[in-house]
Amino acid sequence: MTKKAEFYYFSLADDMPRKDKLHWFDTTKFKDIPFERIHPDEKGNWLNLTDNDFDSLMPVCDKEVKAGKSKENNAEAIFKLYSLGVVTNRDEWVYDNDKKNLENKVKHLIKIYNAQVESELDCSIKWTRAIKKDLEKGIKYKFDESLIIKTLYRPFVKKMLYFNKQLNEMQYQIPSIFGAKGGYTNKIISLNLGDFYCLPSNNVFDLHLTGDSQCLPLYVYDETGKSQENITNWAWTEFKTHYGIELTKTDIFHYVYAVLHHPVYREKYEQNLKREFPRVPFYDDFSQWVEWGKTLMALHLNYETVEPYLLKRVDSTASKIPKAKLKADKINGVIELDENTSLSGIPAEAWEYKLGNRSALEWILDQYKEKKPKDATIAANFNVYRFADYKETVIDLLMRVCNVSILTVEIIKKMEL
Repeated sequence: MTKKAEFYYFSLADDMPRKDKLHWFDTTKFKDIPFERIHPDEKGNWLNLTDNDFDSLMPVCDKEVKAGKSKENNAEAIFKLYSLGVVTNRDEWVYDNDKKNLENKVKHLIKIYNAQVESELDCSIKWTRAIKKDLEKGIKYKFDESLIIKTLYRPFVKKMLYFNKQLNEMQYQIPSIFGAKGGYTNKIISLNLGDFYCLPSNNVFDLHLTGDSQCLPLYVYDETGKSQENITNWAWTEFKTHYGIELTKTDIFHYVYAVLHHPVYREKYEQNLKREFPRVPFYDDFSQWVEWGKTLMALHLNYETVEPYLLKRVDSTASKIPKAKLKADKINGVIELDENTSLSGIPAEAWEYKLGNRSALEWILDQYKEKKPKDATIAANFNVYRFADYKETVIDLLMRVCNVSILTVEIIKKMEL
């Protein structure tokens, strides 16, 4: 009879200096290490074990429900369909701030690819498994301008994407959410497990929005373009039964978005959210949570039209072409845009609204920096991005997202009262 494995664990303090740790290991015998026996939970986790009611809460999504096997496996969830974001495996080729430059890159890529159908592999473009398979089959590509769409690339940063199933390595369920050409009307809640965050979008979004992002759509579309609500009837019934009121599936969508921002919820279930899809509790005052969710979603979706927060702009009189900086001084509430221009008067709470390891403002600064493309062909022929061309756009965006951040933090603090 095979004996089950036993787990024992010991850890030195995280803040212990490296040299002290090395000395400890050098001088401590194995038999003297004070190991603690760990009993894994039912899901096989043996570190960061939890002792809470997470498993009793309502699952936001479930793979059995997504696969249509909920009845046979007795599985239920709030959302039927969920999906990862678009994976291109060639971001520098199919994303761009400038539509014309994107068109030029994609046309060049297609031209080189098509030429290889009857020739040897030209490594000046980005080849991936899917494209190589098409090449082996002798499939030729054709550029379609209608497939250039606006996407949410990173938090509060949109880019143009060539949304094409041949040049995007994986689109997952995104065509069922935004259509084959990415133009259908919808709203999604994107999630990043691990360093948990959530953010809505009404555009196609990138897999690496802040991590490996999944999304929960409000609607799904069939091949004819007909939509249906993605909130399950089971969830609708459960909510109505619990609260004893009439409510809509859109109300549930907003309720979920609010709860996922609740700091007490995030702290209590922090370890669960690092490795599992969220589950949500039934909080008192359903209508208040719905209202918070609607307000937060409107702020985060419409950030480009939110009233700008009036920051102080300081411009020097230097005449030279300024070098881009895009650096944040959070202690003093200052952003250096370039050698000539800075913004000051940023309230401390504006930095508190974080998505993953960065604040919303820092995501914008990072994405608008001047970086040399990794792809040699892009660097040599299509590297047209200059911060100076987008400076005024970025200033306007920072002021608006500064206000979005402040208002978001205000709402989140109300949830704690």
